[in-house]
Amino acid sequence: MIDALILHVDRALRTVFVPARTVRPVPGQALPESDLSDAERRHAAALMRINHVGEICAQALYQGQALVSRDARVKHALTKAADEETEHLAWTESRIAELGGRKSLLNPLWYGGALTIGVFAGKFGDAWNLGFLAETERQVESHLKSHLDRLPETDLRSRAIVDQMAIDEIEHAQLATELGGRSLPPLVCAAMRASSRVMTSTAYWV
Repeated sequence: MIDALILHVDRALRTVFVPARTVRPVPGQALPESDLSDAERRHAAALMRINHVGEICAQALYQGQALVSRDARVKHALTKAADEETEHLAWTESRIAELGGRKSLLNPLWYGGALTIGVFAGKFGDAWNLGFLAETERQVESHLKSHLDRLPETDLRSRAIVDQMAIDEIEHAQLATELGGRSLPPLVCAAMRASSRVMTSTAYWV
């Protein structure tokens, strides 16, 4: 238990403070850089910062849920999804840098809050744990698709990253459902959407 806790603490520190790495190439890396205005560049960087925060939260949720999961299959699925979300961290981080932006100053707070939620969700058992994961991924997918409408049309690199992230989130949601995830009550889904709006509106600026 102590060894597992040390590993989780190490992963938390790496997620928040250490640049992430990716195995897959960054989507859109071969595309030419767009000629964006200063306002468009700031807007795109802010949207990618929101996406980066979302991935910080996803890492924390997965870690919290894996920490209390009782099923080895579920632990494996959560760890695998977390590894793929690490690639999303790397992609959004690199794009923020290219756009001249910065990551959220509140990343440690985002991580701590999401970790707490993940542990809480996991305490209700693996079926609800997986259901929470599936609903989270569905909401993230919807959120990413909304960014495709908000990003500058000519920002092909950012759009390629967001598009691939949305594809991955769909796969994560499907996996969670296949492993036995239960559908969450509508009130819980609404509460998740409300908390997400608070996060996204704050991360756009801070």
